[in-house]
Amino acid sequence: MNHHHTTNAASTIVRHATRVIRLGDMFLGGDNPIRVQSMTNTDTRDVDASTAQVLALAAAGCEIVRLAVPDEQAAVALKAIKAASPVPIIADIHFDYRLALKSLEAGVDGLRINPGNIGGQDKVATVVRAARDHGAPIRIGVNSGSVEKHLLEKFGGPTPAAMVESALEHVRMLEDENFDQIKISLKSSSVPATIAAYSLLAKEVDYPLHIGVTEAGTPLRGATKSGVGLGVLLWMGLGDTLRVSLTGDPLTEMVAAWEILRCLGIRERGPEIVSCPTCGRTEIDLAGLAEAVEKKLRDVKTPIKVAVMGCVVNGPGEAREADIGLAGGRDCAVIFRKGEVVRKVRGEANVLTEFMKELDQTIREFEDRCA
Repeated sequence: MNHHHTTNAASTIVRHATRVIRLGDMFLGGDNPIRVQSMTNTDTRDVDASTAQVLALAAAGCEIVRLAVPDEQAAVALKAIKAASPVPIIADIHFDYRLALKSLEAGVDGLRINPGNIGGQDKVATVVRAARDHGAPIRIGVNSGSVEKHLLEKFGGPTPAAMVESALEHVRMLEDENFDQIKISLKSSSVPATIAAYSLLAKEVDYPLHIGVTEAGTPLRGATKSGVGLGVLLWMGLGDTLRVSLTGDPLTEMVAAWEILRCLGIRERGPEIVSCPTCGRTEIDLAGLAEAVEKKLRDVKTPIKVAVMGCVVNGPGEAREADIGLAGGRDCAVIFRKGEVVRKVRGEANVLTEFMKELDQTIREFEDRCA
């Protein structure tokens, strides 16, 4: 059963109309789901490590994985990684068009290139022919740091207008070769600049958009920055695929990406865990309890709502919408469903064990309803 759900709240969002392109067995753009993607941080030449991370990302909800291709050895390694991957694989290419050709030979589903930096129109034509032969779309990736010198001079820096003009120049290079299997990204480390750039671009093209904020940072700061940037873009109806860029383990990106989609009612995957911020009434280690529940639910894909609250007095009422919840006191905790207390548990040591039993039962019932 597929646990990637679309929720009704998204009806308030009117998506920017984009054309549909194919990536492996997946379709992007149009009315297709907004896809979550990430990038490995392993050495692509290390097939075992890279494959393990691709599989871990896919298990965590990643639907498209991109890998850096710094040299020919990395391009060749993509064949075995792609063969083991349950999701589409994209090769990230810079400067050397031959690496794009080698990656396509290895069977990747798509390319991410800057057409302007791989050696001129004849090299672009060669890559486009190969991409067409392999049925692979090309993502044009413009970063604020990669805007061409003539555009920096024309616009006085890597402004949103400069980024859009750069993207359009690259699009024209592909269109001149009669290639239209294109998606575009315009990433800046500035949230306002990113929003402005995508807004401008959407007026010019109907290609699918990959959205993200580049160099977003360490997990808390980066998730906040991406949450604001991606949240605004998605609310405006922009974005057909997205990546939350965080420093460190890319698995962390999955948590943030799915929470952003869930918050806007676009898609949901796995449990939603809510917990109170704690106050002077809290008499238990709520942070520890919430973390333990989150850890236990890490591999659960069912989109149930779970609450972990700090006081028996207000907890169940405050978390009335939760499918199941726990509200803890000093010597007694209550387990509740939809705001109604179903049982009491005495002794702090028993709380987590008993709650997990109830949680398993709730998940089973939810699965039965969805089946």
